[in-house]
Amino acid sequence: MDWTFDDIDQLSVNTIRTLSIDAVQRANSGHPGAPMALAPVVYLLYTRILKHNPINPSWPDRDRFVLSCGHASMLLYSILHLAGYDLTLDDLKQFRQWGSKTAGHPEWGLAPGVEVTTGPLGQGCAASVGMALAEAHLASRFNRDDLAVVNHRTWALCSDGDLMEGVAAEAASLAGHLRLGKLTWIWDDNRITIEGSTDLSFSEDVAKRFSAYGWRVLRVEDVNDLAVLANALDEATRMDDRPTLIAVRSHIAWGAPTKQDTPDAHGAPLGEEEVRATKERYGWPPDEHFRVPSAVRERCGQRERGSAFEADWDDTFGRWQEREPELAREWARRWERRPPDGWHERLPRFAADPKGVATRVASGKVLNAIADDFVELIGGSADLAPSTKTLIASSSDLTADALGERNLRFGIREHGMAAMLNGLSLHGGVRPFGSTFLVFSDYMRPSIRLAALMDQPVIYVFTHDSIWVGEDGPTHQPVEHLAALRVIPNLVVLRPADANETAEAWRVALERTEGPTALLLSRQGLPVLEETCGGAAEAVARGGYPLLEPAGDPDLVLIATGAEVALAVEAGRALADAGHAVRVVSMPSWELLEAQPEDYRAKLLEEGVPRLAVEAGVTLGWRRWVGEGGDIVGIDRFGASAPGKVVAENFGLTVDAVVERAERLLGVR
Repeated sequence: MDWTFDDIDQLSVNTIRTLSIDAVQRANSGHPGAPMALAPVVYLLYTRILKHNPINPSWPDRDRFVLSCGHASMLLYSILHLAGYDLTLDDLKQFRQWGSKTAGHPEWGLAPGVEVTTGPLGQGCAASVGMALAEAHLASRFNRDDLAVVNHRTWALCSDGDLMEGVAAEAASLAGHLRLGKLTWIWDDNRITIEGSTDLSFSEDVAKRFSAYGWRVLRVEDVNDLAVLANALDEATRMDDRPTLIAVRSHIAWGAPTKQDTPDAHGAPLGEEEVRATKERYGWPPDEHFRVPSAVRERCGQRERGSAFEADWDDTFGRWQEREPELAREWARRWERRPPDGWHERLPRFAADPKGVATRVASGKVLNAIADDFVELIGGSADLAPSTKTLIASSSDLTADALGERNLRFGIREHGMAAMLNGLSLHGGVRPFGSTFLVFSDYMRPSIRLAALMDQPVIYVFTHDSIWVGEDGPTHQPVEHLAALRVIPNLVVLRPADANETAEAWRVALERTEGPTALLLSRQGLPVLEETCGGAAEAVARGGYPLLEPAGDPDLVLIATGAEVALAVEAGRALADAGHAVRVVSMPSWELLEAQPEDYRAKLLEEGVPRLAVEAGVTLGWRRWVGEGGDIVGIDRFGASAPGKVVAENFGLTVDAVVERAERLLGVR
């Protein structure tokens, strides 16, 4: 395409630069260098390339733009303001201040037009792959040959640091494999990091790496050459057979007399003298702050253009809706995150069985019982689906040639998987889940944390949840992982005791729409407890409930989670036979129990009565539930390699050992 540019285009670019400079200087905190360098990129994207509507930032068929280098947040805020999003000059002036929309790094749900919370490098890159995957999957499901209601692109602006992070590499590899042709990453090749030149630690040929991933690579040698840059961006929009990387050479803090191309401009204000000198180089009034010329506001404003985009889509959608009423109802339900009517009736109920079933196996049965109703469920594992039981039997594998299928093969890419799940969820229209062994949740933790921060209802299926893994040894035996997950705000962790609790744990996860949920499941078979049959397990939603009750008031409360609940039940019966009044409490979720009324918790845990907790993990945090006078049977060391029962015996996870600890607590030993 032949692009023409004039002085107002350059004036607009410099307005983005100076707004960013002024906001960082006013806050006396932030990163001015990247916005000064990359202003031409966002200017062209938002005024000439992206399909978006500032009046309706959540319009489903908009292009997604991800600022993966989140430290350049003022770059995004500046163009969002100029484009006409609900972000005022006063909002820009409140950059990095308490209660402001313009946080230090972009936060989803805070400033309109921010598609994902970024800051930890690499996360935005990987999330963009999830978004592009969601678009491709939904297009396959909903589009018809002559009526495309899902037809948009995903863009991510990435720094050198983003591309150094392993999570970005994991996601890029899978994106190339799946040939996600509506995905474009723009790489800011400025060759500067906080410590200095990228030559200190980064000498690979990025273009060759991405070519090897299966990406198309374009190069722009000067970010300030608007015509060349625009042609590259436009070319990317005409490519649908594989993802595109545009390598753009830029200069950090472009125009700053003493700080251009130096790390000094990365994470600190320029300083008043440098600000003045920089503005003079731009031909800008040096003493004017937050200046937006009227010609720039007119040129950058996108409300009219955006409304036209959405109006065209509304017309298409209306004709599609008339032709496909059933699909239209499914569409509405998906985007509203409403479960299908009557879906919970499909939840299996399991009969009491002393031999039992592993909760990972029960989870697989639950997933497949509801999958045909919950058609928005899409997910898979980090190469462990046969073990985690997360394959949807009624679907095939999602591949480059079958993007409408629901079984995702993430490969051995735990961190990339978790970040891509965030992108899938943020896109909307799907309910993503991912699985691996619990011990490998460490690889996923940064992305899990972001899901919680963004209120995204991602579901994690973590199996092989304790030292009961046995012979695989301490490298594969999670002991600290329960505690590590429980401390993440807004993450609900569920460790069900048996198959019936597992079904109810899935119910909790699927009905939760504002935050992620982790299901922690056993490798080994667990008895299906008689006490969970007949609907009692529905109390899982409360986080804790009594499984065994004495005839009168209890003189001891036994608390357990997961595999140790059956152990606690046996110990409780043995103690009852010895004349003790014991209540056994299953506590599958600390977070859900914490959310219950105080009187419920006080009654359940019987304030003033000795309490003993049993869990095959570190004891950290359990004092909250047992009190200062209580006791905890746990594991405050790494595990060991041996058959699971042998390992459990050596860690005191037996009926006799629990009875002995209980009797000591009661003062009878």
